Amino acid sequence: MEFRYQLILLGTLGELSEKVIKLFLSRIDDLKLQKDAFTIIKSNNFDSDYKGNQPAYTIYFGDLDGQFQDLNILGRLIKDGTMILPVYYNKEEDFKKQIPCMIHGQNGFLYHSSGDEEKIVSYAIESFELLRSSRKIFISYKRNESSSVAIQLYEALERNKFDVFLDTHSIKPGEPFQDELWYRMADCDVIVLLNTKGFLSSVWCKEEIAEANTKQIGIVQLVWPNHKLENTSEICFPIQLKEENFGNNIFDDKERSRLTEEFIEKVVKKVESVRARNLASRQDNLITEFTNSARKFNKKVNLQPERFITEERGENKKRIFIPTIGVPQSINCNQSEELKSQIKTYEVEDVYLIYDDLRIRDKWLKHLDWLNKYLEVKTIKKHEFEQWLQQN
Repeated sequence: MEFRYQLILLGTLGELSEKVIKLFLSRIDDLKLQKDAFTIIKSNNFDSDYKGNQPAYTIYFGDLDGQFQDLNILGRLIKDGTMILPVYYNKEEDFKKQIPCMIHGQNGFLYHSSGDEEKIVSYAIESFELLRSSRKIFISYKRNESSSVAIQLYEALERNKFDVFLDTHSIKPGEPFQDELWYRMADCDVIVLLNTKGFLSSVWCKEEIAEANTKQIGIVQLVWPNHKLENTSEICFPIQLKEENFGNNIFDDKERSRLTEEFIEKVVKKVESVRARNLASRQDNLITEFTNSARKFNKKVNLQPERFITEERGENKKRIFIPTIGVPQSINCNQSEELKSQIKTYEVEDVYLIYDDLRIRDKWLKHLDWLNKYLEVKTIKKHEFEQWLQQN
């Protein structure tokens, strides 16, 4: 079964929805992403194509006359926790007239004129976290068995707009090697594991697998010919290699072995597919853990279409919590601060980034703690959720 990003369009469809689809596919081309990693879903193919366990983003187009469509499907998506962006027209006061009451709690997008579809498409792409800066891949391999293939994969994934970590190419001189390796793994989306005959004989390779399990990172495992699959990970997607998958059938030479270009393309597609599932599950785990902790302390929290959590604070005031996969960066803080200014339907008291701090280097954790003293946007570590919520 392949996993795909699902763009769902519901409501009163027409010229605008077709523009959105066309532009969305164009932006996918711009990013050089695989089109078959995406599914466009409307009401007529919802029952056959929609998968509740795959990442999805819904755009609901409002109706000027209040003749609401697809309410049954909308109810199912709400139950599944799917992101829903209501799109309405004319002026802000028309939101409740054009949008079903069941999604009045969501932030709507007011469509003014041609060109605004760019923003709608940007919301969808950003919700899938498909920009290069966050499409991070970690290659795990044994140097004396598969260096040439590791480098080949590194170059192929880079060409396809992934940010790839390979130890021989990605660690700067003077950096503590093992600390940086764990740190970069904590910040990746998918691990590509080259399972050669002696891979699991390496202590470090075994530890990398253990780290992946702890962080719930998906693994695309390439199993070498004449070598059996090992049960290395709870979230593992194996591909059994054959001699013909290698140029000149050479698979056991660390310097000369190279996968065929056709097979490299297959691996790239598999990585994108696995990343789709892993992205959804890691976000959901972070969101679920935070919201469960919040409700334990009677906090009124809701998940919004832009993939952030709001907490009701009374008198039309809210706090915002943004789940961040990997290591929070300055760009996350800047974007979060911009979000605060874009929200006009209620007053935003504070903005926080919530993240899993496991295996992030101490120097960066200390830096984030220091920034909390000065920046408007603060960060909250996963292991401190309950303590923070109890005190705040």
